Amino acid sequence: MAGTDLTAASRLCRGRVDSLTDQETGDASQLEPLLEQIDNEIDQFTADGAYDGYPSYDAVIRHSAGARVVVPPRTNAVERPNAQACSQRDDHTKCVQADGQLKWQVGTRYGKQALVETAMSRYKSVIGPRMHARSLCAQQTEVAIGVAILNRMLACRRPQSVRYRASTGETK
Repeated sequence: MAGTDLTAASRLCRGRVDSLTDQETGDASQLEPLLEQIDNEIDQFTADGAYDGYPSYDAVIRHSAGARVVVPPRTNAVERPNAQACSQRDDHTKCVQADGQLKWQVGTRYGKQALVETAMSRYKSVIGPRMHARSLCAQQTEVAIGVAILNRMLACRRPQSVRYRASTGETK
């Protein structure tokens, strides 16, 4: 099997890997444990700005040396000083500074991230925006059940929608 695209947050909806933590734990700090759950090489890792930083890039590259990391750099991002070789993050930073954020998004196909945001929005609208369980263990079970429900719903397919156009003739 060729590589796998890993998009942050899609790990939850696709049931591939997951990590549910308390509100004090940052997303990026969980990247390495999440990557350890994946046996295959990753072709591309796409994430939101919370993952911007060399530790995230380095974790992905350690897992899959040929992986492409697509994370929007912060507006105040600067290139790594004394870098031995050109890094992906430095390339993203240069591109955004030279061409702008929108052109960078098109060039890197960052728009895939919107699909993940849509999936998380769907989860929150169908299952609910907050947890009901109090303990972390019970919350992990709650999320697992919610993901299973959402995946089952998505497996049933979306309805086929057809645009209806009213006739342009006279009405009686």
